[in-house]
Amino acid sequence: MTVVPKKKLGQHFLVDENILGVIGRLAELEPEDVVLEIGPGLGGLTRYLAARVAHVHAVELDRSLGRHLTGLPENVDLHWGDALVLDLAGLSPTPTKLVANLPYNVATPIVVESLAGLPEIELWCVMVQREVADRFFAGPSTKAYGAVSVLIQLAAHRSGFHPVARTVFQPPPNVDSALLAFRRVPLPAGFARVKKVVEASFAHRRKTLPNSLALAGLASREEAVAALTTIERAPNVRAEELLPPEFVRLAEAL
Repeated sequence: MTVVPKKKLGQHFLVDENILGVIGRLAELEPEDVVLEIGPGLGGLTRYLAARVAHVHAVELDRSLGRHLTGLPENVDLHWGDALVLDLAGLSPTPTKLVANLPYNVATPIVVESLAGLPEIELWCVMVQREVADRFFAGPSTKAYGAVSVLIQLAAHRSGFHPVARTVFQPPPNVDSALLAFRRVPLPAGFARVKKVVEASFAHRRKTLPNSLALAGLASREEAVAALTTIERAPNVRAEELLPPEFVRLAEAL
């Protein structure tokens, strides 16, 4: 039974079963795991996970895929809807890992919102565009380093990486992909406030940090300069120069 992937939903279905073993290894699957899968597509990864863990929550937006997701194992709950809207924190049993071939158009917000929104998630293993994977763990003063890099690195450390050929998908995407695994570390105190400071800092990344914070309406330029002085940074510094932990200190100083 054929299915036409929907470009507007960022659908690229996994069709090479060899990649499933790589996902299983990077996800460090254990029999007691409860896995959240977003975008099960044709259900290949869903069935692979269900055979190895205690429970799978599969979240799918495209109801036209229903015929491909019939007859799933009994330990799979299929949830229809938008993963960015559904109450994923209310799922029972509570997911402890997020393992997914993420729809490319929503991969970043799904991961970022899960950092604080799904506090029981201990490990992520996600298929994303290669440039997105590089951005998640980019270093300061690089083109790829941004707000997403800082937030993810404050919440997790990278535990695995595997480049993926375009041929494992149907249809093959026009971009390179990668599997990325990362494990949670304790969130900084006041993470919601830190998140606002980080996003405001990078809102105008060509501006100096005080000007960017002022333009974002988070602090006056004078307040920002004073906070930077507290963390021993010059007033002409740009957001991309700060290490992730420095944003925690900056939020405290503000």
